[in-house]
Order: sequence, then C-alpha cells, then structure tokens
Amino acid sequence: MKQLEQVVTDRGSKYAVSGGAARNKAEAEAFLKELKRDKKYAKATHNTWALLPSDGEPLKNDDGESGAGMVILRMLERDDVRDTVIVVTRWYGGKHLGGDRFRHVQTCVREWLDAFAT
Repeated sequence: MKQLEQVVTDRGSKYAVSGGAARNKAEAEAFLKELKRDKKYAKATHNTWALLPSDGEPLKNDDGESGAGMVILRMLERDDVRDTVIVVTRWYGGKHLGGDRFRHVQTCVREWLDAFAT
C-alpha cells in the first residue's frame, strides 16, 4: 500500500490518496478493508475508488461522493494504469465544495500516479 496524506485541504475538508495492486473487485475490496484498519480512514466521510483490471470490466465506487469514482477511472484509463486500485479519501470539513471536489480528486490521483506509477 502506497499513500500520500493531506494532499489537499480546502474549507476544512482534507484529502488523501492510497493505492496498490488489485486485479478484481474482491482484491479491491480487500485493499479497502486493509486501508480501513486504520481508524482514521475508517472514520473518513468518503473512500472513493476505481480499478482498471487487465481482464475485465472497469470498476468504481463513489462511496457517497457522487461522480468521484468516474474521475479516478478516467485518469486510470488515460494513463493506462491497470491492476492498481486508487482510493481517494475525504474527511468532510463542514462546507460544501461543489465542483471543486472533482478538481481535488484529480489532484490526488495525479500526485499518486506521479509518485508511484511505473
């Protein structure tokens, strides 16, 4: 598991990004379960994720952050990053961010890809 914490802070909301190897939904869910063993991540408002398997349909989960999974998935497709689950975690800070939340998800994914994608 490779993580970047406090990538973005905006109006009280905080974002982090994690990623690791996964080839299917079961492995992505196992990754998420491992991530949530850390109470900080278990208590997060949203743990949005996406996965582009080498052999299978693209997978995503918005976890209540409508549209965020698709943002992650599109970035994985654009960079052709396969068999890697990316999870963007948000701790809600009390103020709605509107469309800025998608920009923050993109920033998190880009930083993770720049730091860890081979």
